[in-house]
Amino acid sequence: MKLLKKLDVYMLKNFLGLFFMTFAICCFILLMQLIWMRINDIVGKGVGVDVLMEFLFYAFLGVVPMALPLAILLASLMTFGNLGEKFELTAMKAAGISLFRIMRPLTVFIAMVSVGAFFFSNYVLPQSQLKFWTLVFSLRQKSPELDIPQGEFYPGVTGYNIYVQSKDAATGLLRGVMIYDYSRGFQDATVTVADSGRLYFTDDRGHLLLRLYSGESFENLDKQAQRAAKADKSVPYRREMFGQKSLLIDFNSQFVRLDESVLRDQHVSKDVRELVESIDSISVLAAGRSREQSDKLRDTRYLGREHRAQKVLAAVEEDDRRYCDPDSIYAHFSREQKIRAVDYAIKRAGFARDVINYNGILLEDYQRYMRKHSIELHRKFTLAFACLIFFFIGAPLGAIIRKGGLGAPVVISVALFIIYYIIDNAGYKMAREALWPVWEGMWLSSFVLLPIGIFLTYKAATDSGLFNTEVWIKEAERLSAKAKQYMVKLKNRYRK
Repeated sequence: MKLLKKLDVYMLKNFLGLFFMTFAICCFILLMQLIWMRINDIVGKGVGVDVLMEFLFYAFLGVVPMALPLAILLASLMTFGNLGEKFELTAMKAAGISLFRIMRPLTVFIAMVSVGAFFFSNYVLPQSQLKFWTLVFSLRQKSPELDIPQGEFYPGVTGYNIYVQSKDAATGLLRGVMIYDYSRGFQDATVTVADSGRLYFTDDRGHLLLRLYSGESFENLDKQAQRAAKADKSVPYRREMFGQKSLLIDFNSQFVRLDESVLRDQHVSKDVRELVESIDSISVLAAGRSREQSDKLRDTRYLGREHRAQKVLAAVEEDDRRYCDPDSIYAHFSREQKIRAVDYAIKRAGFARDVINYNGILLEDYQRYMRKHSIELHRKFTLAFACLIFFFIGAPLGAIIRKGGLGAPVVISVALFIIYYIIDNAGYKMAREALWPVWEGMWLSSFVLLPIGIFLTYKAATDSGLFNTEVWIKEAERLSAKAKQYMVKLKNRYRK
């Protein structure tokens, strides 16, 4: 018993160091990928370090669901690969300890990690995603940091194009300034040219103050310009020469955070209880909308026709009513009446089809809303289950290949994770586009990888030489010999 307790401590000690190392590496790689994708929302905004650190923190929480299964796969593969490479796993089995007993402390730990992953995705992740996307949208709406280049037009100020020929870095003096002001529209644009100028921010950081020296401005007179254009005359304009002039331009350089309540109804910001409530409520609304549309279509398309048919029957003699079915009426029509009747029926059918398509579009909004929430609901459980699956793939696979370090385990782990990601992404798209039921699409990767984990665990427990080249060569030779014997039997049978 004491030996087994020491074995548990030894296995946990070997695994935990590798797990935290690989988890940190995976989070760093995925975080760098996310930052690269969002680089346009960060660079050139002039925000403080606190905002950048907040962005990185919420981004880190967002990559945990993808980094955790990969870290478990890589750590378990390296742990059992190291034990197999050093023949420690062989010694444990020789002492009568089964592979399942060796894996038991790690299985308990991974089960705890899986439970923690569910609670993380249910409570921590929705709040972090809400704050992350609020921060991203706030950064997108923030004006870029003002940095007017030399020798080219700068369109960073809304409604203006600013050109500066050269800048004096020591004094901040701008030389050769040209400003195109189209904030009131292109038909009423103003062009200002100055020999030099200086740029300031107001105290509230909400406006730009341009102080220009020795220049002139040109402005089209819009109403007179329109009359002149109609009369094919020259367009009048106003010219102003100045020694000093100040322009006040709206330019809010402060970082304004959006209200989080705007994104509160999004599926990424809800836990399991809120997702279930949203799905139930929108299902009731969708069912009511569908029933209302079907009743309206039936009343307007079919009950109205029966009412008209009753009027026709009322105008017919009692003895002739039995002959007044649609086919007999249509048969007594003239050729022109038949053409008009067919055209009218086609138009009515086309109108009914358009109504049905329109109603389908309205219902699709409800369906899309429910699919998004259902996908997010299943995702919270698939993350926890993926942690268990990857452990039961990595641990037996490491025991079979018996290769430790960061060489072969990294290659195998990345290959397996890419396969998992492709399958999971394909299932997600199938569920999102309503080609498959949501539960089938979201659990597709688990259904594919679970048999692989069971197969590898069985092979590792029975000491199968799954990746032993000698075993495969012998098996190939055996099959080749059987094939030759079968061919010989066929030849002898045909000779007879």
